[in-house]
Amino acid sequence: MRKLLAIIALIPFLAGAQSTTDLDDVKPGRFDQGKMWTFENPPVAYFQEAYGFTPTEEWMEDIRKSAIRFASWCSGSFVSESGLIMTNHHCSRSVVASVMKEGENFDENGFYAETQVDERKVPDLYVDQMVMALDITKEINAQQGISEDSALSVVKAKYAALDDWKDLVLETRTFYSGGRYSLYGFKRYSDIRLVLYPEVAMGYFGGDPDNFTYPRYNLDFTFFRAYDDDGQPLIPSNYFSFKPNGAAENEPIFVIGNPGSTGRYETMSQLYFQRDVSAPAIISLLSKRKDILLKAAEMEEDVYKKDSIVNLAFSFSNSEKAYTGRLEGLNDPYLMTKKEKKEEELRKNMEKEGNSPWDEIEDNEKEATGYYPDLIFLSPSASRGKINKLLHELFSYKIALQQENEKGIQSAKDNINVILKGFDKNLEAALFTAELQDLSDHSRQSYLDEVLAGKTPSDKVTELMNESMVLNNLEDFYSLKAKKLDKEPLMKISEIFVPKFMEAAGKMRAISQENKELEKKVMNLSFQLSGVSSPPDATFSLRLSDGVVKGYEYNGTEAPYKTTFYGLYDRYYSNDGEYPWNLPERWLNPSSDLLKQPMNFVCTADIIGGNSGSPVINKDAEVVGLVFDGNIESLPGYFIFDDEYNRTVAVHAGGIVAALKYVYKAERLLPELNAE
Repeated sequence: MRKLLAIIALIPFLAGAQSTTDLDDVKPGRFDQGKMWTFENPPVAYFQEAYGFTPTEEWMEDIRKSAIRFASWCSGSFVSESGLIMTNHHCSRSVVASVMKEGENFDENGFYAETQVDERKVPDLYVDQMVMALDITKEINAQQGISEDSALSVVKAKYAALDDWKDLVLETRTFYSGGRYSLYGFKRYSDIRLVLYPEVAMGYFGGDPDNFTYPRYNLDFTFFRAYDDDGQPLIPSNYFSFKPNGAAENEPIFVIGNPGSTGRYETMSQLYFQRDVSAPAIISLLSKRKDILLKAAEMEEDVYKKDSIVNLAFSFSNSEKAYTGRLEGLNDPYLMTKKEKKEEELRKNMEKEGNSPWDEIEDNEKEATGYYPDLIFLSPSASRGKINKLLHELFSYKIALQQENEKGIQSAKDNINVILKGFDKNLEAALFTAELQDLSDHSRQSYLDEVLAGKTPSDKVTELMNESMVLNNLEDFYSLKAKKLDKEPLMKISEIFVPKFMEAAGKMRAISQENKELEKKVMNLSFQLSGVSSPPDATFSLRLSDGVVKGYEYNGTEAPYKTTFYGLYDRYYSNDGEYPWNLPERWLNPSSDLLKQPMNFVCTADIIGGNSGSPVINKDAEVVGLVFDGNIESLPGYFIFDDEYNRTVAVHAGGIVAALKYVYKAERLLPELNAE
């Protein structure tokens, strides 16, 4: 999922009835912790209650094995008996470039393998099919006198030796902070070949402005094919049939995928910390660096470098919009009141002995306030820019020089040389200026005053760029003796920033470890009260989410449950065909048969990052759509689920078939998808 438009466009979440609700009347909801059910504990009775549908064990196993984990970052599914795989376009963009031949541009022109021979193997790409799933809670709890990690390793090793689990990729998952444990066995397929990839203009139509919005008009899909060890198309044990007609309004649907991470069991003090400290700092970091990269992309003439910079900027923009939406939710009185009252209920049920874990977490969060901004802004991460990394290497270099450690000296030199290779002064100056400004705005400490010495961040960076030997004459710097290194202005800053970063990292690590133990106490109480009737937080493990196909009220009107290709062309013409609402040439003269076909739709299923590429199925285990985004109102879903306005946005199965039939002329794929 991804973004750009002004944050003004982030309309108040849960507007209307909720905004006028008397907060005294607000109560915690049955599904505030969401509907990301594990396959080991599916809510069968609830499905019968809500939809008149009781899934069998065979149904559950079939849909579990038909779904896949796409590499380490997305979801997907088998959609034919010949190993055809469906996932998102945005999940594929980073890997398909590796199979482009000289003169080809898949982003502009797309790709379609007209014959099986034309399907191209993608290097290092794999998918995982969960063929075994087991609740191992009793076995873990039976391990006495050893740590949780050791107990998990013991049980994992036991199953790795069993015939049914051999040759599988085994993973353990801890749920409810130790209330439940599961073991998963994956069959990995490593011969994955590209079959069809739409143009970026279609897979990412509307670009950043339309991201996290609805109505939408995206063909965010890609087809791959898995091959077996003999180099033949895989015949999967299970796969989903395709239903081009999709699902009707209010029809029950299910999403099978790998949601990445949620924090729906976090305490109120942790949520207040996000609201007041971490989210604003992260948004500032992402926003500034996004803007800097987009400006840098405008100046870049090399097409591939430009594309790489733009992709990184879009990644920052995507995260910025997600965090902004989360922050809006954290400032929503209705949502926070629900969370506060839920915590009050839990605390009433706690025995009044010893210190309260909620109070101890609150104390830790107060302490973290003084260190968190320094941790994220002083990090030597590549996304912060090369100067930050350089400061850390300069610090190591001085220590090695003082200790006359020749190996350490050479290692630091090598790393410094790597950092300076291809060093773009204008870009790095902008990134470091942003860092100094962020520290000035968010750090609770005073060390920055010593660094700036009365100058603005911009003026200080200009001075550094002009006076630094490292950046202007590296050999002169290397000739300095240990006692003379402070002649290098960047060295002076490194001796302030690096220790401050190390102090912040140590403090935050200790706080995190303490909180982890305290969170277990909170979670154990919550689990005692509700058990598996509420699903565990997301952990990028396979989940089943339920809902219905349903539109919603927005912006004073109604968002229909589906959109059509007519809307795509209206969006194109309304924006004069300008990027990011431009269309490839072959899409400019549509047939009337295409225009009336459904394109995207929304449903009330519970998703989050990691669910990209998840199939949307009906009760007959037929694919009716493909998850690719959530709406603006879904962004508080990190900490609470509310399906009144929260929607999953998906590509309609009929939209995929229409594109294959009317534009891509993918005749050999239509029979595979039951869409001749």
